[in-house]
Amino acid sequence: MLFLATDEPTERHLWSYDPSRGAVRLSEEPGLHTGHRSAGALLVASHTPHGHSFRLLRDGLPDTEIASLAAEPLLSPRVTWLRAGAREIRTALLLPSWHRAGAGLLPVLMAPYAGPAMQLAVRARHWWLCEAQWFAESGFAVVVADGRGTRGRGPAWEKAVHGDTLTAPLEDQVTALRAAAAHCPELDLGRVAIRGWSYGGTLAAAAVLRRPEVFHAAVSGAAPSDQRLYDTHWRERFLGHPDQEQANYERSSPIGDAARLRRPLLLVHGLADDNVVAAHTLRMSAALLAAGRPHQVLPLPGAAHAPTGQAAVAGLLHCQLDFLRQALDLTTRGGASGPSRAQ
Repeated sequence: MLFLATDEPTERHLWSYDPSRGAVRLSEEPGLHTGHRSAGALLVASHTPHGHSFRLLRDGLPDTEIASLAAEPLLSPRVTWLRAGAREIRTALLLPSWHRAGAGLLPVLMAPYAGPAMQLAVRARHWWLCEAQWFAESGFAVVVADGRGTRGRGPAWEKAVHGDTLTAPLEDQVTALRAAAAHCPELDLGRVAIRGWSYGGTLAAAAVLRRPEVFHAAVSGAAPSDQRLYDTHWRERFLGHPDQEQANYERSSPIGDAARLRRPLLLVHGLADDNVVAAHTLRMSAALLAAGRPHQVLPLPGAAHAPTGQAAVAGLLHCQLDFLRQALDLTTRGGASGPSRAQ
């Protein structure tokens, strides 16, 4: 029998079990591994910080490496791994390649997802860590942390957000930020932004609404701002029936905090999003306008939940970067335009 297991949340390893030998781990290098067995052959697929690799194992024959033809990214993540706070929140810290100790303070960009659907802080060269390095090359210290509610830490960790899907994850982002600053004192805690997509966008909006003393600007992309609008089966799994647990939905919806906005906020949403429909952002913007709170809205015509196309994605990243620089006053104070500014 093949199965996946790990004792380290940033990794996932391939194991084999049979009654005569017991459990045997088949993967060694830190990363995310999986496999498939058929007709006496075992294919081991590995995604590590160096990229993808594949090995074919057959009884009585040498192991065979299968070439990966995946494109190499222009920027490879330069990750320092941290364990933040008493809960040892797995945290990735990415700094500009050109930054040198003593060269000055770096503005901080938190880049979480932090929801139950996926992990970001993993030892694999995923696109989101490459994207984080791009922001780092543009002058930010980028922090990616998986707090309570994410996968990989067991049922108690996932169920910690039952009834309130924002309070604990937001607290854990603050913990990760402070741990990163303790590790690297050149992180400027007076200039901290946060950006996220989908659940991460909800968390980003909640961050500037509920903790403006910590977070000074936010980009909230495709965010389910009103939990009553989202998929019934998914929301009731965490929040209960809305007619019976109304307070749970209010605690988990940043739209109710619209009047508290004091920081720059950019709302981004694809108008063809059939997962988190654009009505979420329209309602959030309407609530902010009704409260007299200035903000920016960037609609993406024809875009679904995850915008696609090289030009569109690149343009969206540059729009976010420009917003963050202006929001943190980096265009006049410096700090986010190092010698290797990403193009």
